[in-house]
Amino acid sequence: MKRVHNFSAGPAALPTEVLEIVKDELLDYQKTGTSIMEKSHRGKEYSEVDAQAKERLTRILGLKDDFHIMFLQGGASAQFMQVPMNFLGEGETADYINTGVWSKKAIKEAKLFGNVHVPFSDESEQFSHIPDDSELQLSENPRYVHFTSNNTIYGTQFQAEPKSNGAPLVCDASSDFLSREIDIDRYGVIYAGAQKNLGPSGVTVVIVRKDLLNTADKTGIPTILDYHTHAERIFNTPPTFAVYMVNLVLQWFEEKGGISYFKKLNDQKTELLYGSIDSDDFYRGTARSDSRSKMNVTFRLPSEELESRFLKEAGENGMVALKGHRSVGGIRASIYNACPLGSVKALTDFMKHFRDKNG
Repeated sequence: MKRVHNFSAGPAALPTEVLEIVKDELLDYQKTGTSIMEKSHRGKEYSEVDAQAKERLTRILGLKDDFHIMFLQGGASAQFMQVPMNFLGEGETADYINTGVWSKKAIKEAKLFGNVHVPFSDESEQFSHIPDDSELQLSENPRYVHFTSNNTIYGTQFQAEPKSNGAPLVCDASSDFLSREIDIDRYGVIYAGAQKNLGPSGVTVVIVRKDLLNTADKTGIPTILDYHTHAERIFNTPPTFAVYMVNLVLQWFEEKGGISYFKKLNDQKTELLYGSIDSDDFYRGTARSDSRSKMNVTFRLPSEELESRFLKEAGENGMVALKGHRSVGGIRASIYNACPLGSVKALTDFMKHFRDKNG
């Protein structure tokens, strides 16, 4: 078996150590004679998996008893609708910072439920940078302030939480969840599709502050879409295998050294990769230098013909999923937590070779 260097933006690379455990347990989970996929979601074995995953997240993020953790379905796209359905009433206003495609999708859904104010948008600049606080024109009394912490398509990332003037932050953290420290006390809701930095596709982690949930209007919300429904118990059958894998990734994450370890690792990977891009003008980063993502590194070559050749030769050398998003083109290397430093070194060595040959 040959494993390649996988730079997929999502579903993304998973830790090899986790995949080995899954392989060993797939047919017989902990000597029970059945797979975890074949077990009742209300049985002892899966209940322990669910509880362990929530305990690990609570410990990693320092949540204490202030938050509910839910494992829901529908991806982050479902949360674009579910957040305002629960927290944005008629006559209320929520602020949505527009830094890319996923922000725009969230704005579209929120407008179905209440007023949306956009305190910043750089769409006219092709979403090339993240605002600093001085650029944010917040509304007078927002119900919450929503932002997308990392933009996979454009390769931009908030370097810290944006100002909110005391309003709770709501964050789509799908593509940089657990990659660095956050100021958890400022958040009302954090949601993240697992398939980029936390596990396989099929489950979304939703973390809701309890005191904010207590202010949600329960009337007029379908049962399955009401956060109260999922806050205290497993209401319906969850994606059990995906949650099982999330729990294993969280175990691996803690054993490696937690957030501090991965922040250092991610800094090393991006220093190496952006250093290669910036060494001359053959490669050109697409994001402004003060807004660059440490999860999705986007860049261009002098021509589309060279980009096609770069992708072909990279694939021949065991480096896959480097093609930029179809809406913008170019090259994109997604280097989430599970992407090893060795893969980034292999990529930068190839980039040097390709530059020397074609520059």
